[in-house]
Amino acid sequence: QVQLVESGGGLVQAGGSLRLSCAASGIIFRINDMGWYRQAPGKQCESVAGITSGGSTNYADSVKGRFTISRDNAKNTVYLQMNSLKPEDTAVYYCNAKVIPIITWVDSDFWGQGTQVTVSS
Repeated sequence: QVQLVESGGGLVQAGGSLRLSCAASGIIFRINDMGWYRQAPGKQCESVAGITSGGSTNYADSVKGRFTISRDNAKNTVYLQMNSLKPEDTAVYYCNAKVIPIITWVDSDFWGQGTQVTVSS
């Protein structure tokens, strides 16, 4: 089965930086799009950034110019570099990957367990 394991969350002061990582493991034929989502208390889950297998990226307006998404296809890993963090960035961050596992040969969504990011003012 495919698993996504996240790391890199934590507590940081406003203006600081954090780097999230998410590694996919399992018997994988191919990973297509990967991305990061977040959910703040009392709010709906929102897309933060996405990246295609070819490296094209997209960002939520609220993080453009501050966050950078990247991936290492050889390591099946996606990263989110977060700079100039604001208190409103506080949320649980989830990684998502559209994966074709060899066991199913079906393009399916997989999610990480979530990592807490807290930005203090």
